[in-house]
Amino acid sequence: MMKLFDLTGRRALITGGTHGLGMAMAKGLGQAGATLLINGHSPEKMKGALKEYHDLNIKAEGHLFDVTDEKATQKAIDTIEANGPIDILINNAGIIKRTPILEMEVADFRQVIDVDLVGPFIVSRAVGKHMVSRKAGKIINICSMMSELGRNTVTAYAAAKGGLKMLTKNMATEWAKYNIQVNGIGPGYFATEQTAPIRVNGHPFNDFIVGRTPAGRWGDPADLAGTAIFLSSAASDFINGQIIYVDGGILATIGKPANEH
Repeated sequence: MMKLFDLTGRRALITGGTHGLGMAMAKGLGQAGATLLINGHSPEKMKGALKEYHDLNIKAEGHLFDVTDEKATQKAIDTIEANGPIDILINNAGIIKRTPILEMEVADFRQVIDVDLVGPFIVSRAVGKHMVSRKAGKIINICSMMSELGRNTVTAYAAAKGGLKMLTKNMATEWAKYNIQVNGIGPGYFATEQTAPIRVNGHPFNDFIVGRTPAGRWGDPADLAGTAIFLSSAASDFINGQIIYVDGGILATIGKPANEH
């Protein structure tokens, strides 16, 4: 049964894989045997990330390109493919701008859409051409709970992630006949460097998230690894167009009264 999840010999491209949740998922794939093709845009971050992967005895190489630049992305993908197939693609690169609608500049709204939605389209199209010709491939789009819910100040992000959910379904619809599985992962609230300042007892948002999550805690980035491995492996060969929410149960419940323990 373990062979179902074995990624030995597979090559996985992870966009935004130099830090955070992207790195956590990449580590999982690497420890399952995959060779990592790490995308980023910062040479300094790339250097540190590759050292971290190599220290874990994970095969990894870096590729610096902007996922919103169609020509640069196509060139990078063709270069990678010339040295071996991209068997797995995780579209993880993304940004967020927390601004109320009435205060948000159109340019900022477009930038979020460009990175979080157009970027996955550009990369998937470039990689998908090769996958279609081989009649094999796994694509994982990193969605969000904001693919389902709204929240103050994250309008552009929610619009992009909602669109990414539907892009996932449409890619699956068109490419399933080529033995390509396209699915998504929707992370809940995770303990990262970015959330560290608000993950302290007594902070209103920390207390809200812990109280709102049935599991009663923030997610650990390592909690994403199993789902990423599953959707990258033969174990998910008949799963297509699905979004798996790794959220400790948030989307399963309306919540609980403030005085309930």
